[in-house]
Amino acid sequence: MHKSASGSTLGPGGLDLTQAFFKPIANAAPPSTTKQHTKISVIGVGNVGMAIAQTILTQDLTDELVLVDTNADKLRGEMLDLQHAAAFLPRTKIHSSTDSSVTAGSDLCIVTAGARQIPGESRLNLLHRNLSLFRAIIPPLVRHSPDTTLLIVSNPVDILTYVAWKLSGFPSNRVIGSGTNLDSSRFRFLIADHLDVNAQDVQAYIVGEHGDSSVALWSSISVGGVPVLSFLDKQQIPYEKETLENIHKSVVDSAYEVISLKGYTSWAIGYSVANLARSILRDQRKIHPVSVLAKGFYGIDGEVFLSLPAQLGRGGILGVTNVHLNLEETQRLVDSAKTILEVQTQLGI
Repeated sequence: MHKSASGSTLGPGGLDLTQAFFKPIANAAPPSTTKQHTKISVIGVGNVGMAIAQTILTQDLTDELVLVDTNADKLRGEMLDLQHAAAFLPRTKIHSSTDSSVTAGSDLCIVTAGARQIPGESRLNLLHRNLSLFRAIIPPLVRHSPDTTLLIVSNPVDILTYVAWKLSGFPSNRVIGSGTNLDSSRFRFLIADHLDVNAQDVQAYIVGEHGDSSVALWSSISVGGVPVLSFLDKQQIPYEKETLENIHKSVVDSAYEVISLKGYTSWAIGYSVANLARSILRDQRKIHPVSVLAKGFYGIDGEVFLSLPAQLGRGGILGVTNVHLNLEETQRLVDSAKTILEVQTQLGI
């Protein structure tokens, strides 16, 4: 086990540099005992985990960052590599350990660890291996940080968020999947590209499964506050539904394209998850399409996690936005939930 943290001692005698460098001012009071310290733990230091860690550091989202992995050498190497950039980053204590006890007192635990699919392996067998992995990861995190929020990034994210919820015993608002937050960013980028506008001026969501059965909410898309489809209808501007479907297909296929070109995705998911971390820890109350317990929404029955536009804050999921869906979108969302449930029921959890 390797663990490293900043210290104020130097040399074999343990000279206390704090006492040597700084002299207290007269009539000073001790530091406040009110907790203002923020701690984030990232579980898994693969390409995704490290992209998330790096983005969290550069965006100054935490006072303390913990990295956990079973590969001790890679773990220590990644920790040192980040620590060596200290002169270029906001001050953050960076620790690493193969022991999950280092995560104690975390405000947010981000889980990116997951088993890789073996060539020829069925999706169900892969899920069972990930279930075993989560049985080893989630309970210790809960034991060491009973008040934390769990943010699941590992794929298939919707099912593994459900697994994490069941294993943790947490209330549903404190178990969140990264879901379609990134898919929606890709969606907004493609629409902005078509209309030659800034993606930040596009309001658009992908909901449902983070995967092939995801649903594009075309009926609620707006640009600069103008509902796009109703505007086209009022102006009698023709558009082909096939064009809309192709944009959605590009969203679904975009991750596969990146993987085929560079072998994995990392930077976009890093920014996406850091964006979620900011909203949660800084109580931003922003709306994000993330994987939540969807039972009771839009006619969905059964305990299934899938992405819906939800308000995030310090308490995790604060509520789900009441977005209007047309009949076709509602049916597709229900079908997406059924797709997840069919696989989920085979896990026996």
